Amino acid sequence: MTAMVRAAVLRSAGAPLEITDIDLPDPGPGQVRVRLAAAGVCHSDLSIGRGMLRATLPLVLGHEGAGTVVSVGEDVTGVAPGDPVVLNWAPACRACPACAIGEPWLCDNSGAASTGHYAALPDGTPLHPGLGVGAFAEETVVDRRAVLPLPADVPLASAALLGCAVLTGYGAVHSAARVRVGESVVVYGLGGIGLAVLQAARLAGASPVVAVDVTPEKEELARRHGATEFLLAGDSTPKAVRELTGGRGADHAFECVGRGAAIRSAWSATRRGGRTTVVGIGGKEDTVSFSALELFHYARTLTACVYGNCDPDETVPVLAEHVRSGRLDLDALITDRISLEDIPAAFERMAAGRGGRSLVLFDH
Repeated sequence: MTAMVRAAVLRSAGAPLEITDIDLPDPGPGQVRVRLAAAGVCHSDLSIGRGMLRATLPLVLGHEGAGTVVSVGEDVTGVAPGDPVVLNWAPACRACPACAIGEPWLCDNSGAASTGHYAALPDGTPLHPGLGVGAFAEETVVDRRAVLPLPADVPLASAALLGCAVLTGYGAVHSAARVRVGESVVVYGLGGIGLAVLQAARLAGASPVVAVDVTPEKEELARRHGATEFLLAGDSTPKAVRELTGGRGADHAFECVGRGAAIRSAWSATRRGGRTTVVGIGGKEDTVSFSALELFHYARTLTACVYGNCDPDETVPVLAEHVRSGRLDLDALITDRISLEDIPAAFERMAAGRGGRSLVLFDH
C-alpha cells in the first residue's frame, strides 16, 4: 500500500524545488517508516539542488531529520511504532573493508539507498531519497540502520540537527582533531556546522576559540556559541590569528566553508606542527596549492573530516546526553523555523552567508 505525503521534489539539477504530493509505500523488510517532526536545511542540500554534488534524480531533498516511527517492516528490531528517532544519512553496512577497520564514516555501501527508488510522483515517476533519507517530506521510509533511537526527554524538533550539523561539528573536534583542554582553535565559516564546531570546542575546553566569517553580523552569534574572539575573513586573517595565539598560530583550524581560499587561509593560520581539519565540502574544480618546502617546514597536518569521523550509533547517544544536561544548546543553532515552501528562501540565505541553521517544522 502507499500513502500520499507532501515533499520537496528536485526533478533536475538547477530546477526550482517542487512542493507536491508523493506516493510513499509501506516499509518493506528491514525498513522503517518515520513521520518527520523537523528537518534541517544543510549546505549539502543546496549543493545537490544546484548540481555541485552528484545525485540520482529526481529525488526528495533533505537528509538531516528527526521524527517518530510510524511502522516497521519484517525483521526490524530495536525500534517500534511511537519511538522517537534521529535519521542517519550514512548508515554503515558493518561488513566492508572501511567498517572492518573501524572507520564506518567511510563505509563503501552507506550511500546505496540514495540510488534506489523509494517513492513515486502521482504520475508514476520513480523518486529517489536524497542522501538515502528524503527528509524534506512529511514522512519517509528508510533502512533500519538509518534510524537512531532518541531519549524521550530530548526535544524532537531540534534533535534533527543531531543527524548532520551537530554530529559533524562535534565529531570534527572530538574524533577527527581530538582537541585537548587549553589548545587554541580557529573556525572558518559560521553556518550550522561551524557553529556546532564552536560549541564542541567550548565543550573540549579549547582556549582561545577564534571565529572567522565574511559577515560581521555573525559576531554576536559566534560569541553565543563559544567564540572568545571574532575576525572578519580577509587576506590578513592568518596574521590576525597568530596575533591572538602568541604569534604561533592556532593549534587547530577548522574549515567549514568548502572553498579553496578558505582552506588555504585556515592552513596558514595553523601553527607549525598544528592540524588543519577540512569539514566543508568543496567543488571539484576548486583547487588548493602548497609548496613542497612549506609542507616540510611547517609540518602541519591537513586532513578531511567526513560525517565527523565518528560512528553515529555511538556518538548520537553522547550528544543526546550533552543536550539533556544543558551542555549542548541545539535551539541556539536554529536561526529560522520554516515550512517546506520556505526552503528556497533558506537556500538563498545560506548561499549569501546569512543566519545559522534553518529548520523545517512539520505540522501534522
